[in-house]
Amino acid sequence: MQLSGAQIIIECLLEQGVDTIFGYPGGAVLPLYDALYQYRDRMRHILTSHEQGASH
Repeated sequence: MQLSGAQIIIECLLEQGVDTIFGYPGGAVLPLYDALYQYRDRMRHILTSHEQGASH
């Protein structure tokens, strides 16, 4: 099976022990969100109210 770039990013995060990410979906990261759905049992996503809230 060949992985997409988004899947590779998520796999790398999981290898580093990341189990929770914060984000705000938008056009540029939609492939990442599509891949994140496949990993929903291993990676938790916290949806922020706005972009600034994701960084503080």
